[in-house]
Amino acid sequence: MSLARRHRERILAAQTITAAFAPAHGGATVPAAAPLPAAGTAKPSPADIAARQMGLRLTHDLRRLKEIRSIDMKIAAKREMLPEYRPWVQGIIAADAGVGTGLAAEVVPTCMVWLIDVGDYDNAISLAEFVMRHRVAMPARYQRDAATILIEEIADAAIKAQGANESFSLATLEEVADLTGHLDIHDQVRAKLLKAIGVEQLDRGESLVAEEGKPVLQQALASLTEAQRLHDRIGVKDRIKRAIKLLAAIPAAAPDPNTEQGGDSAA
Repeated sequence: MSLARRHRERILAAQTITAAFAPAHGGATVPAAAPLPAAGTAKPSPADIAARQMGLRLTHDLRRLKEIRSIDMKIAAKREMLPEYRPWVQGIIAADAGVGTGLAAEVVPTCMVWLIDVGDYDNAISLAEFVMRHRVAMPARYQRDAATILIEEIADAAIKAQGANESFSLATLEEVADLTGHLDIHDQVRAKLLKAIGVEQLDRGESLVAEEGKPVLQQALASLTEAQRLHDRIGVKDRIKRAIKLLAAIPAAAPDPNTEQGGDSAA
């Protein structure tokens, strides 16, 4: 895609968002393109045409994805598709007024999910912040709200990596927690995120020397304990025991020899 086309799509996307926009509502599993204006009606603006084209592109891509059986191939296809939506999404984000109405309104929340699927968590979180701040409804095919999708999909990815003895970005997990901490989320979903955070904290604390690791291990114990409280089958009991054992093995800090004993010294 040329720089000129990218710039044009960003401008046209921003132009589709007006003060009279209404939040988008969920659509069909594979949305249909909006019809062209009837004969005799006003000629559509370039922004309206661009929005319709974006809707047609989404319709085409969703149909293409539906025909792919392999998860890996679906992810590869989404990675290929995402750059085609980037200028449009950037224009919507720059306008900072929601997503408008119609099929093109589904582009931003759909791209948020696709970014999670391909592992581009930083950009997914940025889109999620926009979607949640403007209360953009997720397309009906996702059957969950934006916050639940963000938490559950990223936590699941982290837990899967951890199960394979691979690390996951603690900063990413903590950013998701900070963004969604005030929201009403199902306990089981929140517990997944806390488990993922606690596992990373535990691994980090265990790799540090005693005194440096102690506060991290305390954070890990708090995260894992809260995950257990929210969902008693989340599978963190052994790690809670491990955190307690590691903390108990850290010797108490020696008293500071410069600290006066037995009360205040005489002036």
